[in-house]
Amino acid sequence: MTPSPATAAVRVRRAELSDLDDLVSLEQATFDSDRISRAQFRRHLDSDSARVLVASANHRRFLGTAMVFFRKGSRMARLYSIASLPEARGKGVGTALIEAAEAAALQRRCQVLRLEVRTDNESAIRLYERLGYRRIGPIEKRFYEDGSDAFRYEKALI
Repeated sequence: MTPSPATAAVRVRRAELSDLDDLVSLEQATFDSDRISRAQFRRHLDSDSARVLVASANHRRFLGTAMVFFRKGSRMARLYSIASLPEARGKGVGTALIEAAEAAALQRRCQVLRLEVRTDNESAIRLYERLGYRRIGPIEKRFYEDGSDAFRYEKALI
């Protein structure tokens, strides 16, 4: 496997079963709804149709996570979830995770990476647009569990 992209001191790697507690803790600390459960993380860690990534500043400092889904026979991947610790925001963690997600999608011969983002998540929207993602389609009304709307974005990878 080729090394994952890194930004500054942030390193990204594929998540392992030993990361499960940290993944669940970050999910609980980051999201009020639409949380990925322990069982779902466990299933995705072993799945061929998902890639769970973790970002760290060193081997012990867990900073963030991203999950990418793949569909057999499709050239499109989906960035399903991305999260970082509040104190890690603005330090390249999101960029490193997205670059690693793109690299994972390219390894699977995907040509496009898509994602959804809450319409009120201005910092994430700025990040995605800075990294070359463009908004597609209409607003997805009541997309999230709490009733919030979402924008859909995509980026051509090749």
